[in-house]
Amino acid sequence: MKRVVITGQGAINALGHSATATQRAMAEGKCGIGPLELRDVERLSIRIGGQVQGFVAEDHFNRQQIALYDRFTQFALLAAKEAIAQSGLTFSGDLSAETGVVLGTAGGGVNTWDENYRTVYEDGKNRVHPFVVPKLMNNAAASHISMEYNLKGPSFTVATACSSSNHAMGQAFQLIRSGMSRAMVTGGTEAMLCFGGIKAWEGLRVMSKDACRPFSANRNGMVQGEGAAIFVFEEYEHAKARGAEILAEVVGFAMTSDASDIVMPSKQGAARAISGAMKDAGLNPEDVQYINAHGTGTAANDKTECAAVADVFGTHADNLMISSTKSMHGHLIGGTGAVELLACILALREGVVAPTVGYQEADPECALDVVPNEARDAKVDVVLSNAFAFGGLNAVLALRAM
Repeated sequence: MKRVVITGQGAINALGHSATATQRAMAEGKCGIGPLELRDVERLSIRIGGQVQGFVAEDHFNRQQIALYDRFTQFALLAAKEAIAQSGLTFSGDLSAETGVVLGTAGGGVNTWDENYRTVYEDGKNRVHPFVVPKLMNNAAASHISMEYNLKGPSFTVATACSSSNHAMGQAFQLIRSGMSRAMVTGGTEAMLCFGGIKAWEGLRVMSKDACRPFSANRNGMVQGEGAAIFVFEEYEHAKARGAEILAEVVGFAMTSDASDIVMPSKQGAARAISGAMKDAGLNPEDVQYINAHGTGTAANDKTECAAVADVFGTHADNLMISSTKSMHGHLIGGTGAVELLACILALREGVVAPTVGYQEADPECALDVVPNEARDAKVDVVLSNAFAFGGLNAVLALRAM
């Protein structure tokens, strides 16, 4: 079995337009959630989100590209550019043939859906742009990255709601570990912050109107975000031979299904995913110092996740740090696990644990060290990144410092 390391990272989200800016904001405990700026916002009951501010598509893409790229694809391409540049890889010959793209997204081209529903149903037009289908399809971002960088290996998109990114990165990890690929571009992207995307989530009645406060007794729901984070996963010996800078090692992955309820999480399913990732990595409970939680800020998720962690770690749970950066960048749905992996790398590389901001009141059912409000300096050798999705689909990654 091959070892797998991370040699590049890139991002754009509410905290920053790069991986470096995002990690700096996480370390400073900044909150990127604020009032939404979008069409018909006055018709929404939810008017806050982790929106990417200051992004102008025309600054990065020409008119022909914008006609082809939904916002979720634009985000992915920008994050991929940063990650691949940092990795120092160029793709030709055998490396090109073996390297692919696996991305997570739940909605795909939601902005394109929204715009074209308006065109047909509100404006009464009978024709839409001929590229609507290739623009909105879930695999568009992965396909455009593969074309941009000559990546001819295994490429596909994973759509498992809020676990999409972790499932995607787990598949990339397994492709390299098995020897099928020497490198993979992987992560997630999402752009649901448009009228229709928010209106759909309003219907679930799980959204907060004021803030995302994971694990706090007075939490009142989740807050949507948008953006992308992309990574270059690479076989360790290949990275070592070319003298690449290694950000972290991916050492384990597990995925489970609750097989119980379409929206309510299961403690047992989450616990099996957590313990499965540790088993895959050959870890004992005492080896783990930090968990980046799914931590949505809903009562159902937070209590279930804390109970699952307590079950798996037993007495060591009291020594764990567990935080939710969704409190800062919002819930990116299919892209969320990828942005949260930046917090894991921050902890492993810099010894800085990103906080759970907005924490106000202790909840006895979430009686763990949730790193409230301020980042913490700590020696971190091993981390877990949790993702638990609607549909009961769970995915957990384990990473180690190098």
